[in-house]
Amino acid sequence: MSSVAIEFDHIHKTYQPAVKHWWQHFAKRKPSEGFKALDDINLKIEHGEFFGLLGPNGAGKTSLISILAGLSYATSGHARVCGKDVVADFKQARRSLGVVPQELVYDPFFTVMESLRIQSGYFGLHRNDDWIEEVLHHLGLTDKTHTNMRALSGGMKRRVLVAQALVHRPPVVVLDEPTAGVDVDLRRSLWEFIARLNREGHTILLTTHYLEEAEALCGRIAMLRQGSIVALDTTDALLARVGGAGLEEAFVQIMHQADQDAIAA
Repeated sequence: MSSVAIEFDHIHKTYQPAVKHWWQHFAKRKPSEGFKALDDINLKIEHGEFFGLLGPNGAGKTSLISILAGLSYATSGHARVCGKDVVADFKQARRSLGVVPQELVYDPFFTVMESLRIQSGYFGLHRNDDWIEEVLHHLGLTDKTHTNMRALSGGMKRRVLVAQALVHRPPVVVLDEPTAGVDVDLRRSLWEFIARLNREGHTILLTTHYLEEAEALCGRIAMLRQGSIVALDTTDALLARVGGAGLEEAFVQIMHQADQDAIAA
């Protein structure tokens, strides 16, 4: 197995306009070149890391994760999970990856247990109830096992999304804003469980706007601005830049400097 859990190799992503209007054939100006979401992203995350990916809205975080998960294709470049290319060897790459999305995506016709058994089936796991029950226990969902997904609160639905990402025991787990809009109790119990998974050897990639979470949990952090990495270092080193004032202050200063550099260029 590769020593690198996640690798982004010269990733570029440009979103082209979905529709070309008839009048554009006659317009004198050049056609739109599209929106550049990611610009030459190079990043390696080692096995066992708890890694933070931070940036303002529109920085490219979700675009990068979507490429890793196979939900979107890079315009150029390669992404790999545990050494497996997400396009050329997509089956093995998917088996090694669990993703918790931002959106509350669920099937309203099934119970919690049914949803997790179906998710297990996607990976060929037909006798997986012992692990499912362990995950449900640690996420505080045991009493919701036979509850229909429609009847769950937003916070409980998000717990089920975490369980779905973990149901096939992937070595790499991606959490895309996992605690957005959830209560303090859920946030605490979720991080206790995720921290335990990391201690047991799982690689965690986290995106969050709660910078105190990243400061407390992540050993290394990359900061994105307009599709480019503007900072990549250990959390301690980033905090040292601002005399230990906190990750929020470091984030503000780094983004400000990136803006100034862009203006000067």
